[in-house]
Amino acid sequence: MTSSPPSRLFAPRLGALGLALAAAALAGCRPAAEPPAPEVRPVRTYTVDKRDLDGGVSLTGNVQAQTEVNLAFRIDGRLVERAVGVGDTVRRGQLVARLDAENEQSALQSAQAQLAGARARLEEARSNYNRLKSLVAERAVSQALFEQSEAAFRSAESAVESAQSQVVLAQNRLSYTRLESDVDGVVTAQGVEPGEVVGAGRMVLQVAKQGGRDAVFDVPAQIKDATPANATVKVALATDARVATTGRAREVAPRADPVTGTFRVRIALDNPPPAMRLGSTVVGSLRLAGGGTAISIPASALVRSDRQTSVWVVDPKTQTVAAKPIEVASFDPARVVVASGLAAGDVVVTAGVQALRPGQKVRLLDARRADAAKSGAAK
Repeated sequence: MTSSPPSRLFAPRLGALGLALAAAALAGCRPAAEPPAPEVRPVRTYTVDKRDLDGGVSLTGNVQAQTEVNLAFRIDGRLVERAVGVGDTVRRGQLVARLDAENEQSALQSAQAQLAGARARLEEARSNYNRLKSLVAERAVSQALFEQSEAAFRSAESAVESAQSQVVLAQNRLSYTRLESDVDGVVTAQGVEPGEVVGAGRMVLQVAKQGGRDAVFDVPAQIKDATPANATVKVALATDARVATTGRAREVAPRADPVTGTFRVRIALDNPPPAMRLGSTVVGSLRLAGGGTAISIPASALVRSDRQTSVWVVDPKTQTVAAKPIEVASFDPARVVVASGLAAGDVVVTAGVQALRPGQKVRLLDARRADAAKSGAAK
């Protein structure tokens, strides 16, 4: 059998390889495809400017109790029962939670046994003292022996008093395994669940004390400074403006929040309606004395994501957008008063905000300045 020459065996493969190399060379000669042009999205914008606060202002807050009490155990232990939860009404003296009391019961039994032994020794010492007292008068025993019996009697009395104190301490510790409410109110928070080991002083339940209620607002510095002293604030439910009352500032935080730059103000409500429950969102309205300024933007500029409120700000040099977090002082369906995050001259997007992404190029359809806004000054 004769074998074929090597050149014939590899000829088909060499031919295919040559065709592939030729195709690659032709492909390399073609010009590279140009990348697609970045999408330029048309948007409407608004140029930020500060306006005088010459009228009224509306702030959004919530209703809180004037006094909240944290209920906690005085001793460590394992929680075996929690009788109430968030939203439940409690009364003064009501049992709300209980610890495992086995150790405290054992300690009390031990203290009671020690007290019984101390009392028995006291009776023996008293009997011996009284006997020797009559004998020493008859000079039947020495004065030294009598004095020893007297010292033993006094020591036994002290031992009984000490044992009684230990019984009282053990009884107190046993009573501390039961947590009772100190106030009438509503449970607003719970800190532990049955089965957990609870440390002394750890919050088990938080109770909003019955009585006064506050409307709590975070107020920008410019609005705080422009508010008249002892001003009357009208407070209404955000969901139903017909449910309303009035109030006056009860407490103003002396320091601004380090993150938001706002001051927390608590308004004591006058006879709040029953529908104005704890945690309800309310809107407070008041007239200002003038002299303050604020930044106001259209409500359509707001973007909310991950519990953060922000706006799209346009870079005038690159015509690109970037998200900028802001803090809202007050709002209504048409206008938002910004507490912090924006400065005069910033250009914010007011239409097309949901279709933008960071760094995207935009084309401005128009740019209205703040003095052309519908509402004018912040109210």
